[in-house]
Amino acid sequence: MLAGKKIILGVSGSIAAYKSALIVRGLIRAGAQVRVLMTPAATEFISPLTLATLSKHEVITSVHSEAGWNNHVELGLWADAYLIAPTTATTLAKLAHGICDTALVAVYLSARCPVFFAPAMDVDMWLHPATGANVARLQSYGNHLIDVESGELASGLHGQGRLAEPEHILEILADHFATRADLAGERILITAGPTHEDLDPVRFLGNRSTGRMGIALAEAAAARGASVELILGPTELSTTASGVTVTAVRSAREMHAAAISQWSECTTAILCAAVADYRPAEVAEEKIKKKEGELHLRLVRNPDIAADLGTSKRPDQLLIGFALETEHGLANAREKLTRKNLDFIVLNSPRTPGAGFGHATNQIQLVDRNKVTDFELKSKRAVAEDILDRLVAVKQTR
Repeated sequence: MLAGKKIILGVSGSIAAYKSALIVRGLIRAGAQVRVLMTPAATEFISPLTLATLSKHEVITSVHSEAGWNNHVELGLWADAYLIAPTTATTLAKLAHGICDTALVAVYLSARCPVFFAPAMDVDMWLHPATGANVARLQSYGNHLIDVESGELASGLHGQGRLAEPEHILEILADHFATRADLAGERILITAGPTHEDLDPVRFLGNRSTGRMGIALAEAAAARGASVELILGPTELSTTASGVTVTAVRSAREMHAAAISQWSECTTAILCAAVADYRPAEVAEEKIKKKEGELHLRLVRNPDIAADLGTSKRPDQLLIGFALETEHGLANAREKLTRKNLDFIVLNSPRTPGAGFGHATNQIQLVDRNKVTDFELKSKRAVAEDILDRLVAVKQTR
């Protein structure tokens, strides 16, 4: 998919800059043409000569140099995609606010091609609200986030913030250029994210879902030709992918109503959202004040989206569920598969390292009535492709 593609790689000043050599080598091996830009800080971590040798082209390190000044507009028009990896917190802020003091940002502002940015920083920097706001701003401009991964960081801490592995980055770029249209003509309903069940004007019951897996499914399905109806719970993540229509909801009942109203017009539903099973029986009109003794909450059942869609499912429709289980995973998934009339179910566990809520990766099992298929830990976009591959295979047997 990358053969013949023209890729700009922007490298900023992170310890993860050494991985840029692996990215360049991977792109060249895939047959892409590569031009490299570096911020001055990036040259402290990896030599421009190294990347020039691998890319077989001069590396631009300053917007004030003759090469930088003369080429920043030309490069922005030349490229099929612009990849910025690693993207430090500083460069992220400059991109988000158009602070044009490096060749990397100058080319970004001139680029007419899709832009992919892969952040790399320490966990507390990544989780800071300022970083989240800058990421959201860049995404709102139509740029593509290659999410951070979890693991040991340069600081010695363990958590989110690692640059995505080069193979994952190349995989995402290849997916972008993929020309598969095996879901053309399909209208797919996808639920994603958490639900929030209000207790009072300032508190709610919720969960740790970010919606990342469901958004990855929506974007992957649209890239394969589907028209996607994404019902998205409250999350900071979003998508502007072509072919994806987003309906924002907050509570389980709102998500249920939206799913029911759209189901009859869809060929498939993929229920990826982490929907609250219960909600408070009463929502206080004023903030609940702390008092002596215990506070008891009475909870009532929320409607079951999967069960209700399964009851009304037509022979020409497919229904795919998700099961996040901490124990007896296969037994619980099989029971849910039958009880809710699902065609297959995606099983995962938050106890698997790198899987579950808040990670850029996931490890799943696909469970149907006849078999269980195990998959290794992958990026959530790659997991989305595995799920859609199974969806296509099921449709072809009908």
